[in-house]
Amino acid sequence: MQQQKVKLDLSKIKMAIRAGIPLSITTYTFPREMNLYMEDVLTAFLSELDQNHMTEYLKYCLNELVTNGKKANTKRIFFKEKKLDIFDDNQYKKGMETFKDETMNNIKYYMTLQKNAGLYVKLILQTRNNKIKMEVRNNSEMALREYKRMHDKLSRAQQYTSVDQAMSQILDDSEGAGLGIIIMVLMLEKIGLTEENFQILCENGETITRIILPLNEKTQKELSVVSHEFVKIIDSLPQFPESISKINQLLNDPESKMSDIAALISSDVSLTTDLLKLVNSATFALSSPCHSIGDAVKLVGFRGIKNMLLSVGSINSLPKVNEASGKELWMHAYKVAFYSYNLARNFCAKDRHVVEDSYVCGLLHDMGKLIFEFAHPDVLNHLKNLCDEKGISISVFEKLVAGVNHGEVGALIAEKWNFPESIIAVIRYHHEPDLVNTEEKRLVNLVYLADMLVHYQAEEVEYNQIDHEALAMFGITEENQLLSISESLKTSFERENK
Repeated sequence: MQQQKVKLDLSKIKMAIRAGIPLSITTYTFPREMNLYMEDVLTAFLSELDQNHMTEYLKYCLNELVTNGKKANTKRIFFKEKKLDIFDDNQYKKGMETFKDETMNNIKYYMTLQKNAGLYVKLILQTRNNKIKMEVRNNSEMALREYKRMHDKLSRAQQYTSVDQAMSQILDDSEGAGLGIIIMVLMLEKIGLTEENFQILCENGETITRIILPLNEKTQKELSVVSHEFVKIIDSLPQFPESISKINQLLNDPESKMSDIAALISSDVSLTTDLLKLVNSATFALSSPCHSIGDAVKLVGFRGIKNMLLSVGSINSLPKVNEASGKELWMHAYKVAFYSYNLARNFCAKDRHVVEDSYVCGLLHDMGKLIFEFAHPDVLNHLKNLCDEKGISISVFEKLVAGVNHGEVGALIAEKWNFPESIIAVIRYHHEPDLVNTEEKRLVNLVYLADMLVHYQAEEVEYNQIDHEALAMFGITEENQLLSISESLKTSFERENK
């Protein structure tokens, strides 16, 4: 019976690229249709990033790594059937004498056993920090002999300058001679990569083969140029209300009195209403309602009021729109803000600044996307014409508008608005928490986790696609813990937004 070809969903690929989240494909039985689907996803992924020059090379690498993962899983099942210990050198040699012939002659049987045992091969693609990461994982951890053999193949690959030379010199055929790996390394060298871009490791019961590919310099430069030009020309972007700017000046003055701040806020009826509404929202869970700005300042402090003013000012400066895409962006922002604050109260209660900054950082983490969503058509046309003048590809402009590089764009806007460093850091690195080595690291990881939880609930990412260092920072070591936190936050958010 012919397998039906798996349909490619280009919208999911675009969303993953814009959000900086991993794409993941898992297979247990490895039909030909799945191999073709993985190739199609890889091709579309690279095309969206204007990296078509890598496609044929990486398709070869993908097929080689998937085949190796599949073979490793079959080997585990075969050794188990033969009651041999794959980690014992003598038993390993004995098993490998008949492995190839016996499995190839009864491959359907062994594929069924693999599926029943839950053995998989997984492709993961992700773009972050101007780099592309391609991983092939299988949940059969390498034996020491296999690990040494693989690294020996990689070392030997450095000796060859061409495929013909490699083929003529390889004589050992006991396990396929490793020619595929050697050809793969030679292909990676053709697109300017070295052994440093290729990693093999064993982690949490998985064998992981990872290839890190930099975006070509031209694409990186063009994205940076267009991002900075966009920030320069958005003079039409609304500025913060003058009343908020004055209050912020007062808040930044160490000589200011709470009574002066409260009086200035109270002089603006609209701002007072918005601020009290936010203070009394379920997000902040006050023990009793707050009826005056004076009480609000006392309850949440200078920093808390300042962050709430930034929240209110940003919401008012970037008004909600009727289009579905705009509403979806704001709903995502509100949810991430709610999750960030509640995660902070539970995991960072002793770090007052993280708790105080969490809501506004969650609300504004996707500011770059919001800016493009509300940008006036004249501004976008001006930017498009600027790209034409500078000879920058129209696809770079389209990707920027779609959200690629939105972290950097949002951070540049936040700097233009003189936002605090903590908010700027979250906006810039909320998809790349591992790049932060400052005092803002915990806050950035917190908002990253809140953002990933929203994507996790929408089934757009899996548990193992979430940065494990970020999870560990908050004591999350297994999916059941994350699931419990996710359900609790989801229930609370839905209850308060009926």
